[in-house]
Amino acid sequence: MELRNLKTFQVVAEELNLTKAAKRLKYTQPTISIQIQSLEKELNHTLLTRVGKKTMLTSAGQKLKGHVNHLFDLIEEIERDMEELHGPTGILIIAASEYYCTQHLPPIVKSYTEIYPEVKISLLPLNTVHAIQSVRDHVADIAIIANECNDSDIKESFLEKEHTFLVASSEVSNRKSVHDILREDTFISYDRHCSFSNINEQFFKERGIKPHSMIMVGGSDEMIKRAVLNGTGYGILGENAIKNEIKDGTIIILQQASKSIVTSSINLKFRSEEPNIQTFNAYLQNTWPVSNFFSKSDNIQIQDKEIEKELDLLL
Repeated sequence: MELRNLKTFQVVAEELNLTKAAKRLKYTQPTISIQIQSLEKELNHTLLTRVGKKTMLTSAGQKLKGHVNHLFDLIEEIERDMEELHGPTGILIIAASEYYCTQHLPPIVKSYTEIYPEVKISLLPLNTVHAIQSVRDHVADIAIIANECNDSDIKESFLEKEHTFLVASSEVSNRKSVHDILREDTFISYDRHCSFSNINEQFFKERGIKPHSMIMVGGSDEMIKRAVLNGTGYGILGENAIKNEIKDGTIIILQQASKSIVTSSINLKFRSEEPNIQTFNAYLQNTWPVSNFFSKSDNIQIQDKEIEKELDLLL
């Protein structure tokens, strides 16, 4: 059977009107009639019948229509797969937190698209919980997350392990001891739906205390940092989010939290070999800006002297 004749039949079966089918295919009506007749002769079945002025499919025509539709869907899939072998192309959607979308990913995306100009990248700002779900739901192709993902269908690629610290503004920490801050001030927290909330919970559980009062600001590092800087309260943040403020002295480390932030990229395992996903993940591994823990030359001010000793061992 010739694909050309099968394609003609598919269009005729959809239109059930030879004039409309001829217009779509840019054939003459006699050409379409000849192709249908050739197919009927080859299959030894009548495919179309006339009932009054209407053209209808016979039972054989209806069965053939189903097979033909499936055949051309498969052909389109083959063509797409073969086209992808030429290199990454199309749209790549990356879900990540607001912090990653604004701080880490822009230069990576820029340099990646210079290498692969046929790929158009769209960043989707989502917290870790929603980013993971967006990958599961095929909304995002890749997600950058700051938590473990124990899903057997998801491939996880490690990017960075980041220390976390209890911090306050220099103005607050100069007036109060760590003990007084914990006893009197407001804790600026991620909400309970954020993956970082377990870092906060573990910190207070280990010390056997509870915050005097608490304000939840969602999953934004930037919002917590701003609240700390303006003296609204104290918070727990990753070193990347506060490195500049630590260096310029506007934020002071009170204590180090025991739990770190582990950053990874994730994607569905069965999609790992797709050119866009494969090349971007490989590029991330080589370009992700891994933070080196604060060096002694940074002259960091530590409020808690016992923690300062612990940090000296780490540096």
